[in-house]
Amino acid sequence: MLKDITIGQYFSGESFIHKMDPRAKIFATVIFMTALFTARDTLTYGVVFGFSVFIILLSQIPVIFYLKGLKPLLIIIILTSVMHFFLTPGEEIWSWSILVLTREGLWQGFFMGLRLALLVIVTSVLTLSTTPIALTDGIEKILNPFKRIGVPAHELAMMMTIALRFIPTLIEETEKIMNAQKARGADFESGSLIKRAKALIPILVPLFISAFRRADDLAVAMEARCYRGGENRTRLRALAYTSRDAVGLAFTVALLVAIVYLR
Repeated sequence: MLKDITIGQYFSGESFIHKMDPRAKIFATVIFMTALFTARDTLTYGVVFGFSVFIILLSQIPVIFYLKGLKPLLIIIILTSVMHFFLTPGEEIWSWSILVLTREGLWQGFFMGLRLALLVIVTSVLTLSTTPIALTDGIEKILNPFKRIGVPAHELAMMMTIALRFIPTLIEETEKIMNAQKARGADFESGSLIKRAKALIPILVPLFISAFRRADDLAVAMEARCYRGGENRTRLRALAYTSRDAVGLAFTVALLVAIVYLR
């Protein structure tokens, strides 16, 4: 299950989306999320779904990567849908005790599950098609105007990117610790919920120790390279908007306008 988490991973490629400016991809992701939460009926969700499929194909990233990213959140998606099945008032289809399944609940639950799935998949395009360094530069450039009110743009961007970057590393470390504990006879899958929670303690303690050790090593390495934050820093590749970014943003804005109009 841990290996299925794709957050923080980068898939190298030469697609249209890979070559877009990271700032344009961040803005496009936010606009898409707005369009997704604006959709309300079958037609608008159909438009958003079609746009999502187009983006997935355009990224040239294997679909299996997006499906793997959905797997860890599958329980949350199913639980959310089921809650809407039985808690949405409307025309009754089936009932048992306090559980009442309604026609409106079926549609609402389906749309909510689809919304969560599309939200995870399309936002994964951002991290899968953007290197951590480019993502850091993009976030910093977006936050630069807020420096005037005291917002540490570079530091915030660096922290977010380091957090994303170390997610796969910590997942790999957790897998190693779990395999080592299983080799010593640990059981993480059987027993009551409390028993399984207690079984995770031998994993969490060494994982926290390893995380703090990695953070200390990173801090020492940054100090050894005379890292002093974002002031007067230069970059090997300067970010610049191109016609490709304008086209990508225009298509995303057109999606939002279409959803608002169709509502």
